[in-house]
Amino acid sequence: MTEMGPIPDLIVSGGTLLTADPEMPYLEKGWVSISGGRITAIQDTPPDQIHPSTQVIDATGYVVTPGFVNVHTHAILSMVRGVAEDMGFAPAYTIGVPHGHDPTPDEAYAMAQLGGLEALCFGTTTINDSYCHQDIALPAMAETGMRAFGCGRIHDVDFTRVHLGEWNYDPKIGEQTLTDAADLIAQYHDPVGLRTGVVLAPHAPDTCTPDLLRQVRHLRDDHGLRINTHVSQSQLEVDFIHERDGMSPPELLDEVGLLDDRLIGAHCIHVSETDIARLGRAGAHLAHIAKGNQTHGHLAPTHALCGAGMNLALSTDNMHADMVELMRWALASGRLQEGKITDAWQPAKVFEAATIGGARALGLEAEIGSLTVGKRADLVMFDFRRPHLRPLTNVLGTLVHTGQGRDVDTVVVEGQVVVAGGEPVCVEKMAVLEAAETAAANLWSRAKAEGAALSKLS
Repeated sequence: MTEMGPIPDLIVSGGTLLTADPEMPYLEKGWVSISGGRITAIQDTPPDQIHPSTQVIDATGYVVTPGFVNVHTHAILSMVRGVAEDMGFAPAYTIGVPHGHDPTPDEAYAMAQLGGLEALCFGTTTINDSYCHQDIALPAMAETGMRAFGCGRIHDVDFTRVHLGEWNYDPKIGEQTLTDAADLIAQYHDPVGLRTGVVLAPHAPDTCTPDLLRQVRHLRDDHGLRINTHVSQSQLEVDFIHERDGMSPPELLDEVGLLDDRLIGAHCIHVSETDIARLGRAGAHLAHIAKGNQTHGHLAPTHALCGAGMNLALSTDNMHADMVELMRWALASGRLQEGKITDAWQPAKVFEAATIGGARALGLEAEIGSLTVGKRADLVMFDFRRPHLRPLTNVLGTLVHTGQGRDVDTVVVEGQVVVAGGEPVCVEKMAVLEAAETAAANLWSRAKAEGAALSKLS
């Protein structure tokens, strides 16, 4: 066990630790000491002395994990919750539904903060988000206390016409979205503090021309960033790219220089064996959206993709932000592909994907993603004093199979408590809920009016 260093600011005392660190993955009872926002000691016995200035959180009866890392989300799309899940495809392609270009700045702030707060209270300490108004969404999410990474969607298709079935590309749109991304980097990319950061987000191969994707590559290389994009998320996308470019979406990303170990590919559902091998050889990262995919009747071939060499990370996309439930869906999707329970798909695999696997996808595995001495102190306390979480025969298995995000009691980011007793510390919860409710009502009212007007025209 490690020795005590400087006087701790905070000690999380006597909890059961699931560290996501292969050197010491589990402690039945452990003490985590934190100073200056970093973990300074992890030990299986109480510290000999506790300084009067040190805050102590009694974690007896709790399970302590690293904060979850959610690598692909659209927080503002909480505006279509309860509807998009049953529509069959993305809201961006549907008439009468709020679209990415619809929210006003105030509405974007309200919906993004709701999405960020939901994720934080469910144990996500780092989120990677992309959508509109990211200059507003990133600080809105960061105000909840979490680490907020992301980028506005980069595209040169005219999204105001896509839901009408019109695919028109305009270089001026691409130029503006690239300019917005560059401005976001200048304002919010903080590789030292890691409270906000930019992961470039070309929307998808079919909403970007190859020329725009090459420009994104240059911006990535100029700033040493990573890429987050949808890959083969629909048969529509695959067919479109075959017709437009004569290749598959992964082949196109390879052709423009974006397919490598800095790429986070969301979905990867409609991929051929050749695509799978190509993605694996590149060392790309899979943003596995298990619940969203299965809700829409699809399974990404995660077993084959991981076998080919992709790093598995988890993401909630525009579904609800419970990463604990998502681990369950991810585990089930892997087992369904194999048709049985195997050593390849066990709770430890999806727990790794939700923690250090996500950190790896963002290039932050040296800083976050596990409870390891020297890393930033991002951790979550689950209240295991509940009937559905007992007995403690196998703590990790119980968390994955029967746990819920609602079991989160305490969240710590960089050594600061940001959720206590299940309630946010940095923002007023009811104010966030009320603002989002008003914003969503206004967005839906305008979308329905537009849909009705278009119906009359047709």
